[in-house]
Amino acid sequence: MIRIIGLGDSTTAGTPGYLSPIEAPPAGSGDVTSQYAWWLKKAHPEWDVLNKGANGERTDQIAARFDRDVLQVSPLVVIIIAGVNDVYQGLSAGHAIEHLRTMYTRALSAEVAVIAGSILPFNTATPDQNARMRQVNDWIAAYAAREARMDFVDTRRAVSAPANGDLLSESPDGLHPSPSGYRRVADALLPSVERRASAAWQQRHIRLDWSDITE
Repeated sequence: MIRIIGLGDSTTAGTPGYLSPIEAPPAGSGDVTSQYAWWLKKAHPEWDVLNKGANGERTDQIAARFDRDVLQVSPLVVIIIAGVNDVYQGLSAGHAIEHLRTMYTRALSAEVAVIAGSILPFNTATPDQNARMRQVNDWIAAYAAREARMDFVDTRRAVSAPANGDLLSESPDGLHPSPSGYRRVADALLPSVERRASAAWQQRHIRLDWSDITE
């Protein structure tokens, strides 16, 4: 089974249109199209795409549930989009970077491929908040460029207004994408997820076949 985990905050959960299975167990609630996980699953019905987003969480809170929501379910790929709430709550870019690094390292150490998305914009962000988001996003891109089993995807750009990268192109609340915005997030993620999932699937089966030979 090709299992993909979407790990993050509200922009993974699908806020405001959808409550993730974490928020409304066991299956989630609301407009299913208001989450990028649904659009990935629509593109690949054979994939098991799990929405592990939770509205309002910072990177340290997301990292605290990494074992439960990622490692214990053995995905081939984890998509991590997080950090906006660190910035929103007045924490430094370094705070988000520290916990993102922890999650990336833990996933790669467990041989889970990582797709690292950039922090999405919100329309009420101050110049300082936008500067901190750009600092985190620049760090994510640089970190991913050094890791062979990791991709950076500019999910911020996918939902930004053409004339202003610090504003959402469409939003029902000024803070989160519309369903069509979540679809654009999925479209941006899809090539990297396809490539990483295929490579991880092949590598996992090579290891299993080699285990049969050596036993």
